[in-house]
Amino acid sequence: MPSIFSYQSAEVDWCESNFERSTVIAEYYNTISNVSFFVLSPALLYLNRQYRQHRALPLYFVSGLLFCVGIFSMYFHMTLSYMGQLLDELSILWTLAVAYSFWYPKVYFPRFIKSRKHFFWLSGVTTVISTLMSFIKPAFNAYALNCIAFHLLYLTWRELKKVHRMAAVMVVWWVLAISSWISDRWLCGLWQAINFPYFHSFWHVLIAMSLLYCCPLVIYFDVNYEMPSFKPKLGYWPGDSWPVVVPYVALEQPHKQC
Repeated sequence: MPSIFSYQSAEVDWCESNFERSTVIAEYYNTISNVSFFVLSPALLYLNRQYRQHRALPLYFVSGLLFCVGIFSMYFHMTLSYMGQLLDELSILWTLAVAYSFWYPKVYFPRFIKSRKHFFWLSGVTTVISTLMSFIKPAFNAYALNCIAFHLLYLTWRELKKVHRMAAVMVVWWVLAISSWISDRWLCGLWQAINFPYFHSFWHVLIAMSLLYCCPLVIYFDVNYEMPSFKPKLGYWPGDSWPVVVPYVALEQPHKQC
């Protein structure tokens, strides 16, 4: 019986051919494409520095976990080990759990949840149970984790009028990302036949781009609902007139009325 750390001991093997470009890296492009997460984390911290001054813990926590997602995904695709698969999927699970715990708007809490502290406990217990279940059938986790995106899209739809441009672009990036993920999973034979089995590496880059829009969107909601002394304002780097931009949230203090 192979060790859980052994190369190719995972339940999942993606479409890209193994050890084609390196004797050490199993899936070369699926591995190096995770560099996008190493760019994503510092970009979120830098662009949303005003928000970070007032709500440092959520932003540092989520950015740090996204960095870990990149590390563990890189390790998984480099080795295709069972341990790598677990670390990859569990890092995504815990990143989502932390983001939900900090940023899920109170107005959408279930009626039996009376405070943010209670919601922390609910998220924590649910995540621990999901973590334990991950050891039973890890391959199922990837589909379950992607389904959470539909709930995020529902929340986006509820708040769409406030942040129409950023939400629309986020959805476009997400559709491209999930299409690449599904394509690599279900149409692998086709892509291998034409010698282009790289759609999972596209998924890494595209989902990172989607998160680059999603996180400021969530931060906008957080300021709107949790920081009433400030008014969130969307900014776009390097400038609003540029065809390709990266969004961030600036904070304005409303003028007090006499």
